[in-house]
Amino acid sequence: MDLLPEASPTDPLSSGVPPPHEIHILQDLAARGSWRALVDKVALNRGLGVLSQPHEHLVYLAFNLLALVKLRRYADAAAELASLDALDSDAYRYESHPQHYGALSGSMVPFALRFLQAYLPQYLNDRADAVDRLYSLLDFVRGKFGRKGDDPEKGSGNESVWRKRELFLINTLIAVHLANKDFGVCLHLISDLLRRDPEDPDLVSKLGLIQLQIGDIDSARKTFARVEDVVKDSGDVKLRNLVNRNKALIYLVGKDYVSAVREYEECLERDDTDVVAVNNKGLCLMYLRDLSDAIKVLESSLERAPTVALNETLVVNLCSMYELAYVNHSDVKKTLSNWIAQVAPDDFDSSCTRS
Repeated sequence: MDLLPEASPTDPLSSGVPPPHEIHILQDLAARGSWRALVDKVALNRGLGVLSQPHEHLVYLAFNLLALVKLRRYADAAAELASLDALDSDAYRYESHPQHYGALSGSMVPFALRFLQAYLPQYLNDRADAVDRLYSLLDFVRGKFGRKGDDPEKGSGNESVWRKRELFLINTLIAVHLANKDFGVCLHLISDLLRRDPEDPDLVSKLGLIQLQIGDIDSARKTFARVEDVVKDSGDVKLRNLVNRNKALIYLVGKDYVSAVREYEECLERDDTDVVAVNNKGLCLMYLRDLSDAIKVLESSLERAPTVALNETLVVNLCSMYELAYVNHSDVKKTLSNWIAQVAPDDFDSSCTRS
């Protein structure tokens, strides 16, 4: 997510904006998922008064807001946002502070700040407000295309950045609508993307997934066949696995768990860290009443690559299997919880073990 000012999305120095104080430390903490340490670092530097320029305060606020959301401290995140003026306020433009930035113009608001402001209502159980804000932000992003002038955020050189942000927002909206079973809206949004890039394997696969959820299995099968045709000569492991996972979904809908397992095993032969394949293979084995092997599949993935395989969905499924397989499942889940506490990032929801 873009945490630097919009007028200099990749390199602050390239547009004359000095990097915020200790930005490399904040970026490293975020990359490692050390969200509590990041909140502490922001508080320390704010308290020391080392943030001397306006854009630094906004970048620090964006990092702090992201950390608070990751830690599920949504009320605190809302309080942070409440401290701001409107994000399009002149106060947040470089030209309003010539003593700091000279002739530089444009917005100093990090895109991540705009996105988190739009999405936060979703965490606060106000989906309607989140959807409205996300569509408003999408309009804002689309307003940046092809605009030229002295403002660095409007220059044609940054159009690809704004295009990526548009794609990110549309995919976010698809996920929000999908969770609410707004399948018609999802199909409209994804069809719009596919008109621009009809052979994007991930987009086409997402279309097939939506078709499956509305019960249009024949269309989903044809859509997944398109994906297979597009990537048939590719040596990319991720794309090859995408094809197998798509096939497995068709088998799952038909309750042909044996065939689905075979597809997931092909994925894991190429890449044994494919978490979706690991998780779904385990579920298929459980449906086949092979709890012992199902548990082994999930446990082995956690042991082999904990930083990759550790996610709430996989852990929830593993704990459900423990409850079915063991009388003393509470003890087994407690052991799992203790292990997770040692290796999980700060934002991992440890309550998913139900121990």
